[in-house]
Amino acid sequence: MSAPFPSDLLVILRHGSHGTNWLREGLDAALVAAAFGRGVSLLFMGEGVTALLRDQQVGPLGQKGTSATLEMLAMYDIETLLVEEAALERFGLTAADLMLPVRLLSAEAIAAQPGAHRLVLTF
Repeated sequence: MSAPFPSDLLVILRHGSHGTNWLREGLDAALVAAAFGRGVSLLFMGEGVTALLRDQQVGPLGQKGTSATLEMLAMYDIETLLVEEAALERFGLTAADLMLPVRLLSAEAIAAQPGAHRLVLTF
């Protein structure tokens, strides 16, 4: 019998690497959930898509990028990385600009994601 949900937890990441701790906290929550056996999907929306850019630099206040954390996702079996296609377009980016393979989602597909997961956290 297949699971009714693609993963237990959907973590929506709406903030970039610098300026706030929201992205880092969202990634930490995803890693903790995965470490305790939850299936986790990540959805990068808005400025959150910039967290996936290659060659991140230190932020203006010395904030480190999140690339090291993102590189650990596969070790925690977090393989479902969803990206808002319109956000990439707004920033002039394509999936090839990102450091990890992602699945691009339309606005309609994004609207369906919360109902496809048992739990949803937004950062």
